[in-house]
Amino acid sequence: MSGIPLTPEELQKFNIIRAVIDRKFTNGEAARKLEISVRHLQRLKSDVQRNGTSAVIHKLKGKVGNHQIEPNIKRQVLNDIKSKYADFKPGLATEKLHEEYQLTITSQTIRVWMIEEGLWKMRKRRSVEYHAWRERKEYFGELEQFDGSYHFWFEGRLLDEAGNPQEVCLLASIDDATSKITHAKFELNEGVVAVFNFWMEYVKAPGKPFGIYLDKYSTYKINHKNAVDNAELLTQFQKAMRILNIEVIPANSPQAKGRVERLFQTLQDRLVKELRLNNISSIKDGNRLLKEIFIPKFNAKFSVVATKDGDIHRPLTKQERHDLTSIFSIKSIRRINHDFTIQFKSNFYQLEEIQPVTIRPKEKVLVEEWLNGTIHFKFKECYLKYFILPERPKKISSQPVILTNHPLNWKPPPDHPWRQFKYSTKRG
Repeated sequence: MSGIPLTPEELQKFNIIRAVIDRKFTNGEAARKLEISVRHLQRLKSDVQRNGTSAVIHKLKGKVGNHQIEPNIKRQVLNDIKSKYADFKPGLATEKLHEEYQLTITSQTIRVWMIEEGLWKMRKRRSVEYHAWRERKEYFGELEQFDGSYHFWFEGRLLDEAGNPQEVCLLASIDDATSKITHAKFELNEGVVAVFNFWMEYVKAPGKPFGIYLDKYSTYKINHKNAVDNAELLTQFQKAMRILNIEVIPANSPQAKGRVERLFQTLQDRLVKELRLNNISSIKDGNRLLKEIFIPKFNAKFSVVATKDGDIHRPLTKQERHDLTSIFSIKSIRRINHDFTIQFKSNFYQLEEIQPVTIRPKEKVLVEEWLNGTIHFKFKECYLKYFILPERPKKISSQPVILTNHPLNWKPPPDHPWRQFKYSTKRG
């Protein structure tokens, strides 16, 4: 023990104790300098007089610890990390090693080993801008934070038509009160159809949340090569949510909905590696992994308990469930032409002669593009009958004045009220 060099702290401690022995300090003064009790100082003073410098050196210094992991186990673990988890963070690598080998090694130990092997580098802390803290909502289902993230989720395993790695969008919602992932789904983009499909599936399962916190979509990601429908997404989404009585809260900055932003940072690390370990290379299989395996595990590990018990998602009413395809449709307004045609997206649609409601030219109708790709025209809560014209219709001289629920040359039967009316022969 005497051959072990002293650290600066140990040397300072030894010199103070020697000064007490040489009567240069009192016991009280030395104890205050070393921040120990006088009684402990007296024990150290006696030990220094008997053993010299070894008295200020910890007895386990230079010895192998009782809980040291055997070198062969360390080498096996590092080999597995290099072959399977080389780009994993220490925490995630520790989880995978525990799942595979039931090892009880801590993530701190794995981090030290990975640093020694050059598999992990300590990162400098980023400077953080000030943002006021907002208290979580109290109930599960009170507020959902929603966003989409474009990323190479499948790395090089999913290719586009040109044979290049394809970047796809992950849509996800996270509950504000519990940090649970309530729904997540891979889509090719973050357009109206993709978002509507996402929320149609959502409200069918847990129900309707009271509020949704999302980006002012038209002001962000608009230049992304895969982004579509950006300008009208928020408007269309607000229309659908208004019908379902769900409040839409547009965020003015990414930091305002920081919970879902941090979620994507975590998923871009963990989810990418889970997809790789399971050798998943398609959106369909990725969505299956999300639903059946990844989300339940993620929520079990990272979710928190809400301030108040209870799930306040509201179930769909019978009418809402019946009208769901209409609610989650892309809506536009068009005017009926004089020949009872409607022009919409380069196509001409001819209204049939018999309709469930009376129609006149220049009436405005609601056009609904359903998620299955079909077009529907709605007027006074009734869907109109139509067929698609092969080309632009030609102008005709004689045109019908109205369309109604019976032919225009229809004649009332003898017992119709119109035929029962007679002029009175009596004069006043």
